Amino acid sequence: MTDTPYKNGFSTIVEQWQSRREPLKGADKWLPSANCDLQVLAETLVTEQSDGGVGYRFKKKQVSGEFIGKSDLCLLTACLIAVLRKREWPDHAPDLFCRIWAEHSDHLLDGLDWRWKVSATTTFGDHGQTEEQRRLGQSLSVMFGMMKLYESERLFTGSAPTEAFKRGNRRDAELPLGMDSYSIRNGGLDVNLLAPLWKQALDEPVMGALAQDLLTKLIGSDDTVFARFAEMRRRMNKDQT
Repeated sequence: MTDTPYKNGFSTIVEQWQSRREPLKGADKWLPSANCDLQVLAETLVTEQSDGGVGYRFKKKQVSGEFIGKSDLCLLTACLIAVLRKREWPDHAPDLFCRIWAEHSDHLLDGLDWRWKVSATTTFGDHGQTEEQRRLGQSLSVMFGMMKLYESERLFTGSAPTEAFKRGNRRDAELPLGMDSYSIRNGGLDVNLLAPLWKQALDEPVMGALAQDLLTKLIGSDDTVFARFAEMRRRMNKDQT
């Protein structure tokens, strides 16, 4: 096999992926039932880091420190995300996750930070109850995952996330895999990515509010590739006038 950045190609990639997906032992014992009282959990605050243990209890202890002052329902949602990202999970865990979002999405949108909201979209991509939920979740997961890779690499340029590149610094080089370069002034790749996701979010009754929240924050941010291209486009159009 031709040398690649990943030795042995996809066999290595899949092996590394699987190594991160060991099931959380004890989740079937410690997770509440699918018909538990969610309102009580929403009204109960996390006041201290939970006791430790192994498997699920160890993960809950790790996560609970982030949720002191937040509700037990937000903490449970985070724990469910951790459980459902593994190779195996309790049978009722997907239904409980989807039920929480169906009944308490406003509460979760207030209580979860950006990272947990993005992780929730990935969980919907794997465990959504409908094809629409899974498709929307997978699409958002891929987009935010690629943004995280790109934005992390960009930090090594020395440029701030809010700093648009100057046109004079552009390298005359081909893009990988023979892709055409994005036209800053006339290209529609950004809207072709965002508009279908927004329309899907408007039509999805369970995870739609989550998707709309993330997409609204995304286009309102001034430190993303979308914002930087918009600023570069503004400068180019100004230079023409």
